[in-house]
Amino acid sequence: MHPPARDPDELERFFVARANAGDVEGLVALYEANATLDSGDGESVVGNEEIRRFFTDYLASAPQFDPSLQTPAVCSGDLALTSSRLANGDITGEIARRQADGTWLWVIDRFTLGKIR
Repeated sequence: MHPPARDPDELERFFVARANAGDVEGLVALYEANATLDSGDGESVVGNEEIRRFFTDYLASAPQFDPSLQTPAVCSGDLALTSSRLANGDITGEIARRQADGTWLWVIDRFTLGKIR
């Protein structure tokens, strides 16, 4: 069982922990069923099945992620903009939506919006 995000700021922390554990299903659980993920390679994947395939391939080399410097989420009603600066300087951007049960899931995830040098 994967604990749900009760606050949009928990999503990034859960992402790092689950990715470092190689937990593909835990990563998929962070996204809405029809979410869009853009890993920066020029193509987006849409929906849990494609996201699952993406993370299965992505985690095959067992990458390890450092905790990121997260900016507090900016919320408007049931939507939240989340963003983090990774150790390599990349800036991420995500849109999360509050679910009917009060938990949060990403609906759009873009791995790299830019880089801080």
